[in-house]
Amino acid sequence: MKRKVLALFVMILAACNVMAGGKIVVTPEKKAQQIEGWGVSLCWWAYMCGQWDEQKVDSIVDWLVSPDGLNYNIFRYNIGGGDDPQYRHCKPHHMVWGKGARAEMPGFKLYEDSPYDWSADSAQIKIMRKIKERRPDAIFEAFSNSAPWYMTESGCCGGNRDKRADNLKPEYYEAFSQYLIDVCKHIKDTYGIEFRTLEPFNEPLTDYWYQSGSQEGCHFDVKSQIEVVKKLYPMLKASGLNTVIGASDETCTEHSLSAFVGYQKAGIMPMVGQWNTHTYYGSKEEKIRLSELTTLQGIRLWQSESGDGGSGIHGNLRMLQRLFDDMRYLKPAAWCDWQYFGEHDTQWCLISGDFKSQRYYKIKNFYVRQHVSRFIHPGYTILNVNNEQTLAALSPDGKTMVIVCLNNDNKPLDFTFETPCKQTTAEAYTTTRSANLEKDEQKVEHGIITTTLAPQSVKTFVMKM
Repeated sequence: MKRKVLALFVMILAACNVMAGGKIVVTPEKKAQQIEGWGVSLCWWAYMCGQWDEQKVDSIVDWLVSPDGLNYNIFRYNIGGGDDPQYRHCKPHHMVWGKGARAEMPGFKLYEDSPYDWSADSAQIKIMRKIKERRPDAIFEAFSNSAPWYMTESGCCGGNRDKRADNLKPEYYEAFSQYLIDVCKHIKDTYGIEFRTLEPFNEPLTDYWYQSGSQEGCHFDVKSQIEVVKKLYPMLKASGLNTVIGASDETCTEHSLSAFVGYQKAGIMPMVGQWNTHTYYGSKEEKIRLSELTTLQGIRLWQSESGDGGSGIHGNLRMLQRLFDDMRYLKPAAWCDWQYFGEHDTQWCLISGDFKSQRYYKIKNFYVRQHVSRFIHPGYTILNVNNEQTLAALSPDGKTMVIVCLNNDNKPLDFTFETPCKQTTAEAYTTTRSANLEKDEQKVEHGIITTTLAPQSVKTFVMKM
């Protein structure tokens, strides 16, 4: 009996060591998913920043896409629906009181019988064009938060009067599909930017969206989503675009699983080219199940939006831990932030400042995210490792290994990495409460790296194999 208790104690102790530092084996043979890249939505910051002075626009785009910056290569363009200019069915400028003027995205048609106004969203398009110039390899997705107001039940693109009810009128499914396709075709024909995917929904199963709400939003139950996909698919195929449908951008993995199963039962999964999910909420079990389902279906999986509140570097590292967990359990090909720029914020964005004064600066979250996006490039393969506070990846040629580890505790944490590296040193980059991506050399002895992470810090090792 004592022997069994001792053995159980040893097992628990070993598990704790795996969770909190300890010896971590990193081997190239234990491969998981290949990464397409890292990205962010252009909603709503690009609509605001695209109106800035040219030099400032160039600066924040360079920070976003350059190899020495965030090195992002995936961008999600928001096709605005637009509210009734006369606010006959909602409170005037209701979004300003919620998310601010940034959330008042313009639509391309003021009224149903209006011609398209292609200048309406020139600012967001300007940012997208500059991204394309600097990153010819960029992947673009178009997504909708709401249909134009005149297609909705409430007459407001914030949502229905009942936030649990669909807001797009069924008789407008075809018109809504055509609206999205027309925008995609215009941007391709005019600017040479073709969206790889078109996502007609955004968190459609939630009860976040309501009349006079704080941003554009539209509830769709699963049956309604299926009907929209069935309407959109043949129209998109006939449009001449190479764009495919992305779905369903649910806010959490529980909703994403519900939608996925519903699509499968309806037999429409062949119409969907990519499965998107957000991970604002989600258990490890749900993420594993969604990963399994998409793998069996043979469909590409993205974590297309996430973010979190908090305070200081602790909040930033908590968000990084979510990224690690998503990579480990969900295994998406891409991982995207929600906001790049936020006003006077340190958590929901990567740079901060003030839209009106055109003031901007990097915040701690920028450097924390760089620990992954700057060093784990598109084409790298994530490696399975026996530690939840560690993310590792291997280059396509097998000659570069990247290890990222974090410590969000208030005390130091020891890590020992066992690798096949034959070099005697590795590059090391550290971010703490007082340091930002500070570069150093790390000693490697017979493939072993031993390091101590300071409280609330993250460290990246780049080693040649």
